[in-house]
Amino acid sequence: MIQHCVFLSLHSPLQMRPVEEAMELLSGLVDEIDGMVELSWGPNMDYEGKSPDYHFGFVAVFEDRDAHLAYEEHPVHVRAGSMLIAACKGGYEGIFVADLETE
Repeated sequence: MIQHCVFLSLHSPLQMRPVEEAMELLSGLVDEIDGMVELSWGPNMDYEGKSPDYHFGFVAVFEDRDAHLAYEEHPVHVRAGSMLIAACKGGYEGIFVADLETE
């Protein structure tokens, strides 16, 4: 399994509509991409005080790297990614991604 973890440093954390629209688009891929298991998202609560600059995050779970590649290349992902880049401080630089390989 691959857990694709994405954290966003937003221009305007109180204006969530562009982010919500992107999440709606990405969530539709769960039923469309073979091997995409789930997508979950929400605000970063930062209980440990280690990530205050990242206001929001999501995790997409894939069965394997092939499913992850299909997601990366999918036109809906490209569109949603552009929306998220526009919503983040510094554009692309305002997005932190970690891909975890889990059992």
